Amino acid sequence: QVQLVESGGGLVQAGGSLRLSCVASGSTFSIKDMAWFLQTPGKRRELVAILRYGGSTNYADSMKGRFTASRDNAKNTIYLEKDNLEPEDTGVYYCAAETSYGLGGFDSWGQGTRVTVSS
Repeated sequence: QVQLVESGGGLVQAGGSLRLSCVASGSTFSIKDMAWFLQTPGKRRELVAILRYGGSTNYADSMKGRFTASRDNAKNTIYLEKDNLEPEDTGVYYCAAETSYGLGGFDSWGQGTRVTVSS
């Protein structure tokens, strides 16, 4: 099994910056793609970016140009960054992993880290 732990959330003023981390542990050899998701208040959880094991990153259309995601396979860690935070960036950010144990899709999830952007 794979365990995912996000960190870096908190209360941030509008215009500030965000840097989140997600560290994987356990059977990390089984991890294929990883991803960031965002759940804003009153909305469904939505994809921010998929970080492929091979190094490429695919952003959801609505997230392009807003966030920068990166992955460090040696550290079993993915990151999510954003400058110029806006109140609409408030929400819970989750990381997820697709593992070779699953049937496809993201089968391991972190608990999420909450980000609140104050205006």
